Amino acid sequence: MEQIPLIAQKRTVLGRKVKQLRKDGIIPAHVFGHKVKTVHVQVKAGEFHKVFEKAGETGIISLAVDSQKLPVLVRNLQIHPVTDEPLHVDFYQVNLTEKVKVNVPLEVVGEAPAVEKKVGLLLTPVSEVEVEALPSDLPENIEVDISKLENIGDEIRIKDLKIDRSKIEIQTDEELVVASIGELVTKEMEAVEAEMEAEAAEAAAEVAPAEGEEKPEGEAAEEGAEPKAEEKPSEESPKE
Repeated sequence: MEQIPLIAQKRTVLGRKVKQLRKDGIIPAHVFGHKVKTVHVQVKAGEFHKVFEKAGETGIISLAVDSQKLPVLVRNLQIHPVTDEPLHVDFYQVNLTEKVKVNVPLEVVGEAPAVEKKVGLLLTPVSEVEVEALPSDLPENIEVDISKLENIGDEIRIKDLKIDRSKIEIQTDEELVVASIGELVTKEMEAVEAEMEAEAAEAAAEVAPAEGEEKPEGEAAEEGAEPKAEEKPSEESPKE
């Protein structure tokens, strides 16, 4: 596998002061690994973006720090929740002769006949799987070919994925379903819709007066009817 070059500098700015680095277009980072002393480094944001687009989390990066070139993987990338800009990068230094465990993304390819014919709905409950392999054998992604999913209930499991198992060992349960065809409207959805309709009908019944129910005292019997005039007391004086 080709190692993608990236230049880094050792970092002396630590703690809260790294905010200024980010304002200057620099991402704080550090390099760590098995039997490797942690080194604080920094990389230019623009250069890192270009490299990460190619390498992702499974491609080997040749990180140049001073006179050294370190083979590393992006192990953890912290992203700002609003701007989506990188806040910090963890580079994991690997030994090219030792296997590593990483999560590899699944990529859905092809078209499912069941979806094209509107027979069912494509479900993809898993987006990545953990694998173990030498750094040079790590795949960028693992393809999930859905072109044979024709009927409701058809599914693809981990054991069905086409990978070189002599080099790559999947750490996830082989029986785990990664893609399947479900009903367009599930029984659960039908039950929820029926419950919502029943609640709406019950609410409407509570608002509308029942048939034959008398209206509140003082309310006109018919719309537009005038209320009865109050009786005036007799003008004649009571007899003694």
